[in-house]
Amino acid sequence: MKIICGRSELRAGINRVIKAVPVRTTMSILECILIDASSGVIKLTGNDMELCIETTVEGDILETGAIAVGARFFSDIVSKLSEGDITITADDSMKVEISCGNAKFHIIGKPAIDFTGLPNVEKADSYMLSEFSLKEVIKQTIFAISANESNPIMSGELFDFDQDRLRVIALDGQRIAIRNVDLKKSAGPVKVIVPGKTMNELGKILEDEAEKDVEIFITDKHILFEFGKTSVVSRLIEGEYFKVDRMISSDYNTRAELNKKEFNECIDRASLLVSEKDRTPIIATVSDGMIELKSQSHSGSMVDSVPAVKEGSDLVIGFNPKLVTDAIRVIDDEMITIYFVSSKTPFVIRNDEQTYTYLILPINF
Repeated sequence: MKIICGRSELRAGINRVIKAVPVRTTMSILECILIDASSGVIKLTGNDMELCIETTVEGDILETGAIAVGARFFSDIVSKLSEGDITITADDSMKVEISCGNAKFHIIGKPAIDFTGLPNVEKADSYMLSEFSLKEVIKQTIFAISANESNPIMSGELFDFDQDRLRVIALDGQRIAIRNVDLKKSAGPVKVIVPGKTMNELGKILEDEAEKDVEIFITDKHILFEFGKTSVVSRLIEGEYFKVDRMISSDYNTRAELNKKEFNECIDRASLLVSEKDRTPIIATVSDGMIELKSQSHSGSMVDSVPAVKEGSDLVIGFNPKLVTDAIRVIDDEMITIYFVSSKTPFVIRNDEQTYTYLILPINF
């Protein structure tokens, strides 16, 4: 194999696929990136057997072939080379030469036949939305998945396709994040659970491009995202997702509308004296014309308030400040509306169109 690629193009391709290369594994071949120039295009692939990312890079193929090379080593070499064309040559003995300008590296690769490439996903029916929309949906929900993998369902996000709308849901036992977005193309109702790792890495690769689309294909075991020169395939999490609609009540006794930025800054100030480790809540008093926040710890105490338009009963409730700020920082609206039932039941942040909904459990005080 012998190929020539521009450094910037090659580095961008490596940065995409290396997200699917495991940091630790007992299978050394999975620590590699596959360079495949056997079918008329130059393809790079990373695969940890749960998540697989494949992308094509522009370049010239002087001799066809394929080779697997150590991902971290390969990435480090390319990142240190100067701008210009990079020539990669591999022979039958797995010796690989990487050269650019006066610099030449010689490394040992692994047989491409040992590398498991992109899983075969049948492309029958598909769903479509813009890269921008999917990236936003991920950003606005990914923070609510559980880091505890003892419950696999909580470590993923529900993708609920229904007619021309996609609903994405994440939860961790303390909060629920829901985001609804319109589809450009639909293939009928289906629900699948996508691993949080996949969503996190996909969010890093997607661009903020409203005019570029992502096409999604689903089978019993896998989900495939195709956009631009890149394909991302992930295993699905098996099981039935939680009945989220039963957890969110449309009833409320108190409704408060306030400025998102002012509320976020007020919470930040109140959080200075509390710590996540101590699980010390911030106490919010919702009354006519304002929401007052109080915090108290061994370090001291503080009181602050933010203007609010209140409907219904006065209310006092405790909450974890991080759970609230995680939600409101990804909301684009200038004003937000919070719905309360009581001081001991979850409260909800949502807009009138319900394109986003965030449910947060209170803390007893």
